[in-house]
Amino acid sequence: MSALLPLDEAQQRLIALAARLPAETLSVHDALGRYIATDLIAKREQPAADMSAMDGYAIRFEDRNGPWTLVGECPAGRPPCRALKAGETARIFTGALLPEGADTVVMQENVGADGDTIRLTAEPSPEKGRHVRHQGGDFNQGSVGLPAGSLLNAAALGEAVIAGYGEVSVGTLPRVAVVSTGDELVAPGSDTLPHQIPASNDVMLSAMLSGLTAETRSLSRIPDDMDILCQTLESAKDCDIIVTIGGASVGDHDLVGPAFRKLGAAIDFYKIAMKPGKPVMAGRLGKTVILALPGNPASAFVSATLFLLPLIRFMAGAGRYLPEYQSVPASEALPAIGPRAQFLRAKVDQAGITPFGSQDSAKLSVLAAANALLYRPAGAEAADVGEMVPYIAI
Repeated sequence: MSALLPLDEAQQRLIALAARLPAETLSVHDALGRYIATDLIAKREQPAADMSAMDGYAIRFEDRNGPWTLVGECPAGRPPCRALKAGETARIFTGALLPEGADTVVMQENVGADGDTIRLTAEPSPEKGRHVRHQGGDFNQGSVGLPAGSLLNAAALGEAVIAGYGEVSVGTLPRVAVVSTGDELVAPGSDTLPHQIPASNDVMLSAMLSGLTAETRSLSRIPDDMDILCQTLESAKDCDIIVTIGGASVGDHDLVGPAFRKLGAAIDFYKIAMKPGKPVMAGRLGKTVILALPGNPASAFVSATLFLLPLIRFMAGAGRYLPEYQSVPASEALPAIGPRAQFLRAKVDQAGITPFGSQDSAKLSVLAAANALLYRPAGAEAADVGEMVPYIAI
């Protein structure tokens, strides 16, 4: 019996089977959720000139004690009003450019007006540069706003626009075929006999891939028939990734491995030192990366989190594609772990993290109630209550 592959090595080997997909150019309106393909270099500086951060009065700091003579008004979105001379001020609004000579803004709440004469009432000694957003204070032209591989979320897209971009170069999303196998599977919502089960993994995996793929082709409920399975897998060779659910073990009816081999696939690894999700297999079928996941729902979910999602993010251009671990205190004592890493369905709250009492990989009720996968590395020693332990948020 061959040794089980350590989790981190298996993840590295899976990524080594893949390649980044070519970049494409999209409007900033269409780039949400993509990964930027090259460093975002600012085409302009922000702010482009000194501007007011408050509604108030622009002054010269050397005239800070006032009074001042009102000589103009500076609205936002217009060129600055005329330069200020000694003893002069201009009414200014948030976002408006400071007039030449001005370097400080006094808030409108801190002055009183008597005709064109403006006096301090509540701020006898303004600070130089107060309430001013200085030229280049956010970023300078030529600076790197976002490194290649960054996720373009709402804030990042806003930064791209303010840096001068209407279009961005992003990684192409992969096309993924999801193949679920098993004679026992029936369509969601169908009446079931005792030997049948609704095909929940199809829906669950497609939901996990929402927004991450250019196409998720669902090839559902493929029977345990070698010819039909081979035809199905062959039909998906135009996709970048084929992921199968179920049939990945070594029983008489577990046909996924033999079917891939019959089609000429090169299998890179099989069986991971982790629980749940040991019978994970990966390789290549021509140019397509293949990934076989186990059929029990929790096993499918955990292995998709650890392997499928990172693979998709990598191919789509993500700089950081592996799951992100956080730390939280254990709410209960945790036993030592053997040679297989464990991912326990758990609940994180203000008190810490608590694994569910049952970790049966067939129980979707436990998975649905969980908001975290508590990670216990292979060979981990026992952990006491309050000890910091890693987890993946789900």
